[in-house]
Amino acid sequence: MKNVTYSFVFLAHRPFAGSFGLNTDILATNLINLTVVVGVLIFFGKGVLKDLLDNRKQRILSTIRNSEELRRGTLEQLEKARIRLQKVELEADEYRMNGYSEIEREKANLINATSISLEQLEKSKNETLYFEKQRAMNQVRQRVFQQAVQGALGTLNSCLNTELHFRTIRANIGILGAIEWKR
Repeated sequence: MKNVTYSFVFLAHRPFAGSFGLNTDILATNLINLTVVVGVLIFFGKGVLKDLLDNRKQRILSTIRNSEELRRGTLEQLEKARIRLQKVELEADEYRMNGYSEIEREKANLINATSISLEQLEKSKNETLYFEKQRAMNQVRQRVFQQAVQGALGTLNSCLNTELHFRTIRANIGILGAIEWKR
């Protein structure tokens, strides 16, 4: 590159025969120099630039392909996740319904067990009341009997005299004697 620049500089200082000479117009010279530099850059740099652009193009295309593959994979995963979500929702609904029916079943069983217990308690209460009533009636009977016996004894003791007492004893002895003879 240096050699090319020196050859252009060398040509600029060497006058040619006739019409070629040193151009002192700076704007025109810069334009010519820029054109020469751009031409040299295009000539020598087009291969490198083409390689850079091809590499960049390949990287962009591979990135797009990778993105498309990732997108497809993501869509597949999303679809699988949706299917799993639907299955899980169905299972949750099933568990919920089974849970509700199990709760209702347990509630009914508890109500039945409670009603049976209440019936047994009511029956036990009634039996206890009946037995208490019977005991109270027996106590009343015993008292009435005791009072009747005491009243009868009191009446007998007051009414019995010795002669009546002896007659009763003799009558009882006679009854006992007749019973023994029959045997």
